Amino acid sequence: MRHPIRTSAQVAAALAAGLLLAGCADAEPIPEIAQAPRPTAAPATDAPAAAPHRTVGGPGSACALPVSFGVAEKWTPKAVEDPENPEFAALTRQGLATVRCEVDAKPAGHVGFLRVWTAGKGPARTALEGFVKAARNTSGVAYREGGSGAGPVTEVTYTVRDALTEESKEERAFAVTTPKGTVIVHLGGLDTAEHRAMIPAYELARTTLKAL
Repeated sequence: MRHPIRTSAQVAAALAAGLLLAGCADAEPIPEIAQAPRPTAAPATDAPAAAPHRTVGGPGSACALPVSFGVAEKWTPKAVEDPENPEFAALTRQGLATVRCEVDAKPAGHVGFLRVWTAGKGPARTALEGFVKAARNTSGVAYREGGSGAGPVTEVTYTVRDALTEESKEERAFAVTTPKGTVIVHLGGLDTAEHRAMIPAYELARTTLKAL
């Protein structure tokens, strides 16, 4: 699918948003926001899941995680190095969650990531609400309950206004409780068009999710 031509500012913003996996981190900000009113329900997506190409999270995979899931073709998973380092806390932590793994969409022709975050034991909904609350300039926050191979999941969709580009874009995430704690899988993107183009990879992760 062809996308509109991106401005140089947009592309620069998207590239800056990726974690430097050799010790640097994601530039997506984490300050406090005014939380949107509690939603009714997040809309279900009509996008089909992508075909699995590899699995991440299991033994011998790129990221050590409490779950495993299928990764779409050409998407590249990499573990985030030293996410517990307090020096990078503002970049590697969001709400109750710490980022552990990035699955990069650029090799597949998109600008964005699936990011996997972990939090301590407790309700998935609580961790996900804290994750969204810690984001910046959110609106239209909507949750819904669903299922996965790892058990019940809570999903959220919301809109984020980017201070650099002064544009709004869609984002989404799901959270699941495992015996080793809560896992949050988040999908962002350069803009809403890129985000929507990557939803099949997100759906693949959700529908193939297994607790380890």
